Amino acid sequence: MKSAVLAFKALATAALLVAPSMAQTAGTTDPALGKAVNIDFSSASDSFDSEGPVSYGSNGASFTITKSGDSPKITSKWYIMFGKVEYTLKAAPGAGIVSSAIMQSDDLDEIDWEWLGSDATEVQSNYFGKGQTTTYDRGAFHAISTSQSEFNTYTIEWTADQLVWQINGVTVRALSPSDASGQYPQTPMQVKVGIWAGGDPNLNEEGTVEWARGPTDYSQGPFTMELKSLAVTDYSTGTQYKYGDNSGSWESIEAVGGSVGSSSSGVESAAPAVTSSSSGQPIPFDGNHEPSSSFVTPSVYPWVPEATTMSTVTASYTSLPGLPSGWTVTSSGKVVPPSSAPVSTTLPLPLPVQNPRR
Repeated sequence: MKSAVLAFKALATAALLVAPSMAQTAGTTDPALGKAVNIDFSSASDSFDSEGPVSYGSNGASFTITKSGDSPKITSKWYIMFGKVEYTLKAAPGAGIVSSAIMQSDDLDEIDWEWLGSDATEVQSNYFGKGQTTTYDRGAFHAISTSQSEFNTYTIEWTADQLVWQINGVTVRALSPSDASGQYPQTPMQVKVGIWAGGDPNLNEEGTVEWARGPTDYSQGPFTMELKSLAVTDYSTGTQYKYGDNSGSWESIEAVGGSVGSSSSGVESAAPAVTSSSSGQPIPFDGNHEPSSSFVTPSVYPWVPEATTMSTVTASYTSLPGLPSGWTVTSSGKVVPPSSAPVSTTLPLPLPVQNPRR
């Protein structure tokens, strides 16, 4: 009975999310970055608004959770319209603790990096278009053995032709518009970084707690994520980005006083797109231009909402498409190499993930 209720709730939420967000964006203008910047977070940056317990020092910006309800974050005051963002950071440890580095638009397009504190050996990539979760095949895991012990650089390269995720300069995933099922991110985005307790059962629904690998035990804290620096290049120019109509397409975006750059100087990517299914993944935040009656409000963090566990997708945990010989998948969805295999910071392929928590 409980699983049926969860499934019905998830389907109802998904139905609400199909409501078009585009009706709210025509005429909207966003301040443009319009250039390249390198930001050292040893001190606060006037390019970002901060919220919650964020401190600054030799290791950069520290986002700390000490108690229930803490969810520190920073949000850029400007937007980019296609570009490259390089986050140099160290993820937080802790069961149920989620470190996030994302890009998000007013139209609810979103590109994510997320780290679950219960596992220091992996990072998740994800994307959303217009806030819709019409399919549950976006999330993927990538191996990184030092996510909590060392600073690593996680890059998002975003153009009209391709979306690329890189770890320390190595491409681990690539996505083309034709593989995105009509949900390719393509509207002006802010940069956001922060940490939240997805594993807090007092603040999140069961599906979110499961996905975050909670519950969170605050007595084991404090839990801290550190952002050393950001390098951001806007591939467009001008002072503002204006939505010309309600289509939500990049061709409708006007760069006031400049031009929209749809391509980079050329990023070589040998990584294929990830197209496997995963069930119960979180739904993107409703953003600034969605009617509140049409979307579920997030319980804690501005871009990760309440989630449910979808029962309509059956996951398999013993193998995945593209899994090398001898590699296995645990019941929790973790990819495990054979005991004789050397530990690598990247898998041979960006493996599709079927994950009951997402």
